[in-house]
Amino acid sequence: MKAVVYHKYGAPGVLRVENVAEPTPKPNQILIKVHAAEVTKGDCELRSFNFPVKWFSIPLRLAFGVFKPRKKILGGYFSGEVVAVGGKVTRFEGGERVFGATKLLMGAYAEYMAVPETYTIAPMPVNVSFEAAATVPLGGLNALHFLRLAKIQTGETLLVNGAGGSIGTYAVQIAKTMGAEVTAVDSDLKREMLLSLGTDHFIDYRQQDFRKDDKKYDVIFDMLASSPLDESITALNAGGRYISANPTFKKMTSAKRVQKKTGKTLIFAFAGETLEELLTLKQMIEDEKIRPTVDRIFSMEQAVEAHERVEAEQRLGCTAISMIS
Repeated sequence: MKAVVYHKYGAPGVLRVENVAEPTPKPNQILIKVHAAEVTKGDCELRSFNFPVKWFSIPLRLAFGVFKPRKKILGGYFSGEVVAVGGKVTRFEGGERVFGATKLLMGAYAEYMAVPETYTIAPMPVNVSFEAAATVPLGGLNALHFLRLAKIQTGETLLVNGAGGSIGTYAVQIAKTMGAEVTAVDSDLKREMLLSLGTDHFIDYRQQDFRKDDKKYDVIFDMLASSPLDESITALNAGGRYISANPTFKKMTSAKRVQKKTGKTLIFAFAGETLEELLTLKQMIEDEKIRPTVDRIFSMEQAVEAHERVEAEQRLGCTAISMIS
């Protein structure tokens, strides 16, 4: 089978399409013919081994390879079709269209992959394409997880900093279903796309710093590891909640100090990516409460271009690779 592989860490050019052995499912695994995989910032960071949150680096080096990658095939979020099941599998059968997450197993940048049936995998929404479905799990699961932790109430104000990426585009939509008034912060390139998703107010971060405005928010959902914590907290109302999707070590160790000093809450519990959450997203898509926002779809041979686009922050929504020739 064909797969997009990399044998060393580096720039997008290290990615290559090669022929590799097709996996055989173990008794507790399902074999999936992959139709599409999302290209995420996480994929790009693993490929280059350059992370905005530096404390990730040591444990990930040990898990993925100190000098070169142990797992040669990237891709943690996918859609596809079950083509075979192991003897102990009870949740799935051949022919089912599914989408989900591969956890640290990765492997979705390939024509086929074998994953345990216990992973966060569910039937695809019936009203979207394979490419669109592949872009749901990362952004949708993280956005739903954090917004539930924030306990958003109808009428509350939410600011999403870095709203134009995978998590942000779902956060905007899910927050609207919760009754929030949403302000999106990103580059002006993404203004119209974010407004089309239901954003109430848009801020171009190149022209305006929300931390220096008079307006305050009940919740700030921050995608950027580099955001200054103390300045961001000042943009919250009394009793407000600050969510960090990419928490630095400094932010995590400052949580108790900030809460004691300001009475404001810091939230940075990592998403568990549960099956219940994925099924909730599936239902929300089928009920047309939220929708995937697909920027561009690349072929396997265009994987380098896909990574370049994600790293350049030029995408309008989510980027996918199609594994179907």
